[in-house]
Amino acid sequence: MLTPEQAESLAQELDAHPDYRVLRRLKPGTVVADSDGRPVVNGIIVDTETTGLSQDTDKIIEICVVRFEYDPESGQVFRVLDTYSGLEDPGVPITAEITEITGITNEMVAGKRIDDAHVATLVQDASLIIAHNSKFDRPFLEQRFPIFESLPWGCSFAQVDWEGEGLGARKLDYIAFQFGVFFDAHRAEADCMALLHILQQALPKSKMRVMKSLLERLPLKDWTVYAVNAKFETKDLLKARAYQWDAGRKTWHRTLTGTDAITSEVAWLKETIYDGRGVTLEFEVRDALLRYSRRPGKKVVKAI
Repeated sequence: MLTPEQAESLAQELDAHPDYRVLRRLKPGTVVADSDGRPVVNGIIVDTETTGLSQDTDKIIEICVVRFEYDPESGQVFRVLDTYSGLEDPGVPITAEITEITGITNEMVAGKRIDDAHVATLVQDASLIIAHNSKFDRPFLEQRFPIFESLPWGCSFAQVDWEGEGLGARKLDYIAFQFGVFFDAHRAEADCMALLHILQQALPKSKMRVMKSLLERLPLKDWTVYAVNAKFETKDLLKARAYQWDAGRKTWHRTLTGTDAITSEVAWLKETIYDGRGVTLEFEVRDALLRYSRRPGKKVVKAI
């Protein structure tokens, strides 16, 4: 059996060869970087495992909350302040499929309940909640822990330009591989610590820290524009531009991020869909306090 030092020496030799890349097991710690005296704020990384994908009928079976301090200007993380992981009995059997994915069995959760008070204490004054796919995690957490409704959210899955940086996929374990580490995916704590590690890496092309890239996108608002009263014959144009049909409202809609993007989109709608005619459009606007939530955004009506 090789000693850790011998194994690392061999790994370095392989790393130096152009035909090999070495993955190292992620070994998270509580100190990411030494403090340099800059002002810091507290952030939260959160992950859930659930009985399924439906936010209406499925339940949380595991949560991990990692509280850490970081510099809001550079995105540098300094210390992990606290970590909490908890299992919960969902009151219904966990399917074999979910057990295969997560490793969580019915026996593991039997009689267990997440410590609500501890979760609330950890997150109550956080400047930011981050999940890798907040569109999935936030609705589950808001339903189970209402405190998550009042906190700003970011998403390392959606708010980092992974494709533009040369990474071909957004799955957490794949991104970790690209940064040279592997971990036991699909358990909440392992996923959280992997994400914390990834947030401190430099993106391949821009060389910007991943956390900094995410922080720069946070102030941008998401605008959902509804192409009300668009003629039926324009549906193919709208579909080609990634609009989706809202059966309840009976209108096409699309969500864009940032003022520049929505301004350009409104100009395209007026010229292409409404033939230059003046119309009144409806919008739904979300900032970090509402982004990824199922709660409605701010309604805006504007003549163009």
